[in-house]
Amino acid sequence: MSRQVPIDTSPDSVPWRDTRLSPAERAEALIPLMTLEEKIAQLVGVWVGADASGGGVAPHQSDMKGVEWGSVIANGLGQLTRPFGTAPVHPVAGARSLVASQKEIVATSRFGIPAQVHEECLTGFAAWGATVYPAPLSWGAAFDPGLIEEMAGRIGRSMRAAGIHQGLAPVLDVTRDYRWGRTEETIGEDPYLVGTVGAAYVRGIEGAGVVATLKHFAGYSASRGGRNHAPVAMGRRELADVILPPFEMALRLGGARSVMHSYTELDGVPAAADESLLTGLLRDEWGFQGTLVADYFAIRFLERLHRVAADAAGAAALALRAGIDVELPTVDTFGAPLIEAVKAGEVDEALIDRALRRVLAQKAELGLLDEDFTALPGDPEQVRLDDADSQALALRLARQSVVLLRNTGGILPLAAGRRVALVGPVADDPMAMLGCYSFPAHVGPHPEHGLGVDIPSLRQALGALVPDLAYERGCDITGDDTSGIEAAVAAAAGSDVCVVAVGDRAGLFGRGTSGEGCDAADLRLPGVQADLVRAVLATGTPVVLVLLAGRPYALGAEFDAAAAVVYGFFPGQRGGQALAEVLTGAVNPSGRLPVSVPRDAGGLPSTYLTPPLGGPTDVSSVDPTPAFPFGHGLSYTTFEWSEAAVRGPAEWPVDGEASVEITVRNSGERAGTEIVQLYLHDPVAQTTRPVARLIGYARVPLEPGRAARVTFEVPADLTSFTGLRGRRIVEPGDVELRLCRSSADVVAALPLGLVGAEREIGHDRRLLPLTRIEPEVGG
Repeated sequence: MSRQVPIDTSPDSVPWRDTRLSPAERAEALIPLMTLEEKIAQLVGVWVGADASGGGVAPHQSDMKGVEWGSVIANGLGQLTRPFGTAPVHPVAGARSLVASQKEIVATSRFGIPAQVHEECLTGFAAWGATVYPAPLSWGAAFDPGLIEEMAGRIGRSMRAAGIHQGLAPVLDVTRDYRWGRTEETIGEDPYLVGTVGAAYVRGIEGAGVVATLKHFAGYSASRGGRNHAPVAMGRRELADVILPPFEMALRLGGARSVMHSYTELDGVPAAADESLLTGLLRDEWGFQGTLVADYFAIRFLERLHRVAADAAGAAALALRAGIDVELPTVDTFGAPLIEAVKAGEVDEALIDRALRRVLAQKAELGLLDEDFTALPGDPEQVRLDDADSQALALRLARQSVVLLRNTGGILPLAAGRRVALVGPVADDPMAMLGCYSFPAHVGPHPEHGLGVDIPSLRQALGALVPDLAYERGCDITGDDTSGIEAAVAAAAGSDVCVVAVGDRAGLFGRGTSGEGCDAADLRLPGVQADLVRAVLATGTPVVLVLLAGRPYALGAEFDAAAAVVYGFFPGQRGGQALAEVLTGAVNPSGRLPVSVPRDAGGLPSTYLTPPLGGPTDVSSVDPTPAFPFGHGLSYTTFEWSEAAVRGPAEWPVDGEASVEITVRNSGERAGTEIVQLYLHDPVAQTTRPVARLIGYARVPLEPGRAARVTFEVPADLTSFTGLRGRRIVEPGDVELRLCRSSADVVAALPLGLVGAEREIGHDRRLLPLTRIEPEVGG
C-alpha cells in the first residue's frame, strides 16, 4: 500500500509533468508517488454550484451531506460536477468562479492537479444563458450528420471557453419502447441512424477539445413497460445487433474518450457491476482506452436498489472490478467506504491503480498535468454562450427537423389571406420547444432569473407571419379541465383553417409528460388534449395538427380527419420560428421520422425493426402497422425516382462490395430536399431477421427540374448479424438492397446474391457504405 513520500519538484525529477512523454507514461510515473487517499480522490467527483458573484464553487449541499469543501479537496480531486448546471449563474461569473476554485484545488493538494470539469450538453451546454438546440430526436429527423457535427463543435467550443473538459453526451440508446420518458433523448429507433448521427456529434465535441461521454452503456432504452430503471428483458442478439452498434460507431468513427454505463440490468446483472460488458466487451474486445464513468448515484444503487451489494464498500468493489473508473456525481462509495475496504484487504489496491491510470492519462491529454495549466483558454470576461451564429445554427437544424406527415389537398402551406386560428396548450408555451436536458427544463423554474435565452413560442412566430391570428389555449397539457375547449371550438369555427398545437412539456421525475422519469402508461396524448382535437375536428374547419413532443403519440383513426399533420421533436429555442416558416411555406420541410408514429395507443409499442411475425399476421387480431412509418416525411415539391440499378454483377462476394444507384429529380416548382434511404432485406437467414433495416441514406437538395444520381457502394459487412453460434457473420444467400422513401415505401428492390463461405467478422468490420451524390449534367 502506497504511503506519502516527499516530492522533489525540480523539473528533471517530475517526469509526470514532462509533456514529451505519452499520457500513459506520465500517469505511470505519478501513481507510485501517491498515497491511497490521493489516488482515490482522483476517482470521484464533487457536485458543486458556481457562486453568482464569481467567488468560487461550493458543494451542492443536498448531495454532500455536510462534507466540508476544504476536506474534499485536501488530497486532490478527480472531477467537478456541473458548476454551471446546478443553478442560474451568469456565464462570466461562472467562469470566474471556476478559475478561483481550480486555483484553490491546485494550491491545496500535494500534486497540484486540477479537477476535470464536466457538464451536460445534450441540447447544448446546459448552462443558464446558453443556446438551446433541438433535442436528439430532431437530430435524427434531420438525417444530416454534417449539421450535427457542426452543432456539436459549436457546443464544445462554448464549453471549453467556460473551462469545461467533458460533456455527458451523446445518448446512443436505440428507442425500443416509446412509452419510456427518455425517448426524447434518443436519436431514433434505428441503430444505423443513431450510430451515424451520434458519431458525428462525438466528432464535433471531441474536435473542440472536449471529452465526449457515450451513454448509456447498454440496453437502458429496452426497459420493461418503458419504465425508467426497470429491468431489461433482451436476448444477446438484440443486444449485439440493435443496442451495441451505435456505441461501436461512436468509438470508431467519432473517437469518444469516455463512456457512461447504464442504470439498468441485463439478465439479472446491473450494468454497473457487469465485468463482461464493461471490461470484457468494451475494453478487451473493442479496445477502448478511455475512462468509464458512473451514471449519477448508480454505484450506491447496487446496494440500495439492485441489492447485489450489502453495503457501500461492497458496491464500490463491484463497480471497480467491473471496470468503472470514476464515481459521479459526488463522493460516496468511493470515499471513506472504499478507503477502509482497501486498508482492510477487502479490495485490491491494484484495482484502484487500474482506474487511476486511465483517469490520469486522460487528464494528461487535457493538459491538466502540465506545469502551465490554465483554468480557461481565454479571458473569462469574454465568455458568451448564446450568440447570433449559435442561434442561426439552432434555427437551421430546427428547420431541417420538422416533419410533414400528411398534407391533404395541399392545405399547407397556409395560403395568404385565409383566416387562421391557433389553438392548443403548447401553442403559446416557450417550454414546449425544449427537451428535458435543456437548462430551463432540467434545473427547474427560477422565475427571478427568467429562461436565460429568448424562446419565441409558436404563437409569437406564427403571429408575425399570419395577420390577425386568432388564439385560444383550449386546455392544459395535463389535467382534466375542459372548460376552455368551447372557446377553442368557436375560434376554429370562425376561421378558414385551424392549427391545433398539442404535445408535451419536458421535465424530470414526474414534473413533465416527457423526460427522465416521466414515463407513459400508453401513447394517448396527455390530459384532455385528444378531446380538444376531436372537438375542433368536429367543426368541419380544416385542421392542421401540430405536435410538439418528446415521443411519438398514437395518431389513429380519430385523427384521420386532420387535413395536415406536422411533428416537431422539441425543436429548440428557434423551433417556434422553424415551425411557423414550415406552416407558411417560407421553408420547405425535409425532416423524416426517426421513430414510427403508432396508430394504436394501447398496444405494446413496436419499432419497425421486426421480423415478419412482429408485423400484421392472420394469427393475431392486433395490427401493429403504424400510422406513419420510420423514415416517412413529405415535401411541398415532388420528386421522381428512376433508373434504379445494380452497378456491376449481381453476385456479391461475402468479403466484397455491391454498388446500387438511382436518379432523383425534383419534378415540382420549388427547391426541396429528398432523403434517399437504403434498406437491407434478407429473406432467408439462420436466425429471424428484421424485414428491412436501414444501412445508408443521403440528403439530396435539388432545385426545380434538377436531378442527381445517388450511388451507394455497400460493403458486405453491412449485411452481417449475430448467427446461431453467437458470433457476427456475413451469411451467403439471396438479399435485396431496397431504395426507399421510408421503411414502408419501397421505390426499387434490387436482388443480389451473397456468394462464398460464411464469414465471421468482428469489431473491425466496415461500418458505412460509400455514398456519392452526382448532379446530373444538364438535368
